[in-house]
Amino acid sequence: METMDIVGKTKEDASLPKATMTKIIKEMLPPDVRVARDTQDLLIECCVEFINLISSESNEICNREEKRTIAPEHVLKALQVLGFGEYIEEVYAAYEQHKLETVDTVRAGKCSNGAEMTEEEALAEQQRMFAEARARMNGGLTGPPKQQDAEAEQTLNS
Repeated sequence: METMDIVGKTKEDASLPKATMTKIIKEMLPPDVRVARDTQDLLIECCVEFINLISSESNEICNREEKRTIAPEHVLKALQVLGFGEYIEEVYAAYEQHKLETVDTVRAGKCSNGAEMTEEEALAEQQRMFAEARARMNGGLTGPPKQQDAEAEQTLNS
């Protein structure tokens, strides 16, 4: 019988997005180096196993401290316990960066006075963000979608 994890799936069910991992692998290597598909699969499996190892140790540390939620400190301590102490500084820096980005995202979703956005404000913000995304996709064209279509058509006919 296969071992089950906390959510009732087999460990083999745990995976990482293959396309994202392949992109990361390619970015980490010089442009003239190619990686065989089997090698990519092996690297992805190693990453999953590493995550399982860190998660398991973090969970044990959390349980020993009689906590119910794994905190970043538990992960950092797990890295140390498992012999990955040399990475703690870099992992902590990434965590701090994540906290800053998360705070910025939360602030962007609120009005300047700290109250949550009204439905109208949220809709206006959403429309503005869609317009920006359309502009980026259409090579800098701006304005409402129908105006953008007309501008794009003019550009093609020119």
